[in-house]
Amino acid sequence: MYVKEETVHRITIEKSRFIAYLKPVFSEDEYREYLKEIRKRHYDATHVCSALICGNIKRSSDDGEPSGTAGVPILNVLEKKGLDNTCCLVVRYFGGIKLGTGGLVRAYGGACQEALKEAVIVEDISYPKYQLKLPYDTANKLDSILTRNTYLLEREYGEDVTITFVLKDESVLAKIEELTKGLKPMMIGEEKIEKVIE
Repeated sequence: MYVKEETVHRITIEKSRFIAYLKPVFSEDEYREYLKEIRKRHYDATHVCSALICGNIKRSSDDGEPSGTAGVPILNVLEKKGLDNTCCLVVRYFGGIKLGTGGLVRAYGGACQEALKEAVIVEDISYPKYQLKLPYDTANKLDSILTRNTYLLEREYGEDVTITFVLKDESVLAKIEELTKGLKPMMIGEEKIEKVIE
């Protein structure tokens, strides 16, 4: 599971401004580039603390805050949510009031949690991929069932119609066979489809 797209959440705690950025990343290099971009965007910020989970790679940075009060709490929130391929950067503009170690832990972890409430979480799920070659009149009969029960990937129009699709529900195969008078879709592999979790 990972966040679908960049999500930004702003929160003010004891006059300090915290801006949490969540983003899907699929490599440590992508994370570093994003960190560089946010640091540039917030060149005048007091701190840009961060955490990353990407496969077996887990990173966190307190960026000058007391050790363990920023990066680790952010990382803990990502882990508890069960995320992968996700980074969270929390920018802080110091407001003049010290929060203490407990306050910092709550502020950084809380900023990440609040951003996650607004984020769309997705998961890549592998589905079987099928292909079916049909005469035009039969292909038209299948339109509504394919639209409702599959992810249509491709339609090729030649002498016949060749439809490539991913099934959301295997039980639909029997209905397709019934409507096509016994034509069986041929399984040609798997396709990963991004599915929204929340």
